[in-house]
This record gives sequence, structure tokens and C-alpha cells, in this order.
Amino acid sequence: MIFVTLWTMKSLKFFVGISLSVLSLIVVIPAEGGVVAHSPRIPVLVGKKVNPMQKIEIIPGVDPLEMTGMTVDFTGTTDVDDIVSVGIYIAGRGEYSLGECLGKRKVKGRGEVRVDIPGMAVGDTLRLWVAVSLRDTVDLSHCVSAHCRELLTKDGAVGIERTGGESHRVGVALRQKRQDGVVSSRIPGLATANDGTLLAIFDARHDSRRDLQGDIDIALHRSTDGGMTWKPMQRIIDMGQWGGLPEKYNGVSDACILVDRKNGDVYVAGLWMHGALDGDGKWIEGLTADSTYWVHQWKERGSQPGTGVKETCQFLIVKSRDNGLTWSAPRNITAETKRPEWWLYAPSPGQGITLGDGTLVFPTEGRDKDGVTFSNIMYSQDNGATWVASEPAYDDVTECNAVELDDGAIMLNMRDNRNRKSVEVNGRRVCMTRDLGKTWTEHPTSRSALREPVCMGSLHRHHYVSSDGQPCSVLLFSNPDNPLVRRDMTLKASFDRGMTWPVENQVLYDESKGWGYSSITSIDEHTIGILYESGLANIVFIAVELDEIVKK
Repeated sequence: MIFVTLWTMKSLKFFVGISLSVLSLIVVIPAEGGVVAHSPRIPVLVGKKVNPMQKIEIIPGVDPLEMTGMTVDFTGTTDVDDIVSVGIYIAGRGEYSLGECLGKRKVKGRGEVRVDIPGMAVGDTLRLWVAVSLRDTVDLSHCVSAHCRELLTKDGAVGIERTGGESHRVGVALRQKRQDGVVSSRIPGLATANDGTLLAIFDARHDSRRDLQGDIDIALHRSTDGGMTWKPMQRIIDMGQWGGLPEKYNGVSDACILVDRKNGDVYVAGLWMHGALDGDGKWIEGLTADSTYWVHQWKERGSQPGTGVKETCQFLIVKSRDNGLTWSAPRNITAETKRPEWWLYAPSPGQGITLGDGTLVFPTEGRDKDGVTFSNIMYSQDNGATWVASEPAYDDVTECNAVELDDGAIMLNMRDNRNRKSVEVNGRRVCMTRDLGKTWTEHPTSRSALREPVCMGSLHRHHYVSSDGQPCSVLLFSNPDNPLVRRDMTLKASFDRGMTWPVENQVLYDESKGWGYSSITSIDEHTIGILYESGLANIVFIAVELDEIVKK
């Protein structure tokens, strides 16, 4: 006899003849071997051709197992019509990659279907995926479930009971590899315009996944229906062949988006690198489209003191007065904001904020007179006419996001290089200012909460009305909740100005391994939007109902 065991936790182990977990269901069948099924916590994506849902591991006994098919059940799916087809695939080499399709069926609104796999002899352990394709448009509040209920063999059906398997949230694969001729899309930023339009910005890396320097533009997608569908890609910062150099030596990256809540203007800031500097920080002459020299603004002397285009990377800003439909030409504010002795001054990816008094604030970062990294803010008190850089909040930190607390203080949450490969002492650096960054103090939770694998994280303050009609707000934070690896994308909530982040107010929304950057916005009072980098697509958009995270 064999036991067929369905794992409900990744940490459970399978043993032939015995299971040590009371959460697993054991079914006795007349054969030898075993079957293990696991549904990872990952979204199912509109726009992705095929979505892995449940992984099946078939462990044959002494004799080969002749499989003829599977019965796939869709119990737990909000609307089965969201699913176009289901297939059984050989597992690929990557964590969630799919190999050969063994069988596929149209779903046509049925609660379960049989997928035939004729003459499939299984002599060694075989790993398969149950995978689905979705309609072109799906309500993002829906869930989808697809799991193998029976493994069909020539000797009969092997029942695989579902024990606590969870449905998958629906998302949108907003950016995929080589979409629109772009090799890689990275560094998401997300904001909601005053008219409700969602604005998603990102690096359009045309030739390579690599950071600056390269042929990189800042691009945008707009959504007017809460993120279900998105308009075609727009390039909003593209320096072309400026200064006689090819586009590969005029890259723009690491953009941040800010909506002026007083008048509706939208700003996007980006970092432009013109040409390249050598190992001593000196301008290189004669670069062409055939040149292979590459340098990074954060490494060695890739950006240097000064404000000129041949000395240092440039801080650009563009503006829209029509909720992202059209954009101004880039305005260079490097000389206005960067101290000449600093090696670098740059926007921090994500989203900026408007303070209660109308002050506009961008989270920013740079390298000081010794090349050491820092985080700070840049602000404008005249509707974006002029901008001022604050004092650094801390050293050896970089990408940051800011919020204004209910008492008027600005909280800056920062990626800290000290967390690199540090598990016992690990946490985001958090500092506070009450004078627009002239002075900073550390928050009590600095480096002791919100663990990270040294990666960008997103901080956002969401406003809503409680069940008893009182105005409320909650701090929301998103990042890879893992001290070593960029995976386990998690949304967390705090009701006490970031002092605590209760486990019951956390949502693991994507456990896949990816680049891990994310950006949060309020779609409306009841819904949170997250744009993030996933192991399933370059950039994914999901919507999270407030009730899912706000559980007091």
C-alpha cells in the first residue's frame, strides 16, 4: 500500500507510510509510491500566458506508474468563467517555470475538468504543475483555485484530498520580459492621481537587465479602472542621443512619482547618467554605440563631486497637469539641489508625498563628500517652482520612502547596508524629522523591526473611516520579508505610528523570489494597490482589500 499525502505547509516532510503532521490527510490506496501536492502563495496573473497554481510530485513505487490524466477541481474560485483553460505541465528548472505541456482542456465554466495524459509511464519521481490561463480582464477582488483532486492511472484513480489549500489572488502581469521590445522592466513606482487614475512608472531597460549606465528610459502605464486594465506604455523621460552620445550612454533610471494633492499636478523625478567616468572619476572621451565600457553611479567613482553633466549624474524632473496624459520636457535641477562636494544626489524609487500644509516631499538618496551613501528628502514649498535638499538622515543607507504622521512629523524608512547577510540584528533604518530634514532623530524601532534582505521597501499612509464613522489612518509597509533572500513579498500594517507591526495585520502576497522592489498606493478608501517586482513577471499589480490587512 502507499499513502498519498497533501502538504499544507512547506516545512512538512513526506514519509512513505507515515505523516507526522495532523494537518495532512492520509488516503490508503492499493499500490506503492506516493503523491505530494503543494499550492504556493503566489498570485494568478492576467496577461501571463500560463500561470502555475499547484505543484504535484509523483513518487512511483517498485513498478512504474502509468498515468492517464488528472481531475482538476476549481472549488474556491470566485467565478470559474475567469478561467479559460487548465493544463498539466512538466516542471521546468526555475522555481515556477513550466516545461512541456502534457495535456490541456478548456474550462467553459465547469467546476472540474478531466485533463487526459495518455500513456504517461512514471518510473522516476515526476514533478508537474497544474496551471491555468485567465481571461483578458478579471475583477482583481476575485480569487482563483485549481487543484488536482484525482490522479488517474490505468489501475484506477488516486484520490488527493484538498486539506486547507488556499485560493490564489488575481493580479496583472503589467510588465513581462521583452514586452514592447524592452528587455527588462524594473524599479516600480505607483501613485493615484487626484481624479483616481493609477500611474505606474518603471525603468524601461531596452538592451539589458543591468542598472545604469545603459539604454534606459522612464516609462509609464495609466489605469482608469482601478488597475484591471492599463493603457499602452508611454516614455516620459527619454534623453535620446543627447550630447552626441548614443542612447546607451544617456540612461535615466530610479524614478519616483509624486502627486500634488492641492492642485493635482504630478511630478516624476529620475536620475540621468550622461557618458561615463573612468576609475579615477574622469570623463571618458570618444564613447560610441560600439563601446562596451560600463560604470554604475553607486560603485567606485561612477559619479563624482560637481554639478556638470561630465562630472556627476543629473537629477531630472518632469511634470504633468492632466493626470499623466502628457508630460513636460525634463527639467534639470542638479545645480539647485546637489551640494557640489557630494558624489551623487538622486531620487529614491517609489512615491513622494504632499504634507498637510502643501509642501511637496520626494524621498532622496546620495553619496557624500567621501562617497559614503546616505538617505534624505527633497522638498518644495512653492508648488514645485524650487526644490531644496535636506541634511542626510543617516549614513550607509540608500533607498527610502517617507510618510507624514498624524502629529506632523516626517518618518523616513531606509534600506540599510548593515543588514547585508545579517540575521540576528536586522531591520530597516527609521528616522524622524520635524523641521524638513534640518535635524533627524532615530525612531525607537530603527534596526529592530521590519527585517529586510537589503532591498528597497515601500511605506505609505492610508486614510479611511472606521466602522463607527471615525476618521482613521494606518501605516502600510511592503518589502521582501526575509533577512537573506528577496522573496516572501509581504504587506504589513501599523496602527501606532510604526511602533508595532502585528502578525495578524500582515499579508504574504507573493512568496516567489524576485528583485523585490514595490510601491503602495490607496486606490480608494477600501482598497490598496501594490506594484512590485515578482518571480512570476517583471512587474505585477495587485489590489488588496483593506479588510484583509486591517484586522484590529
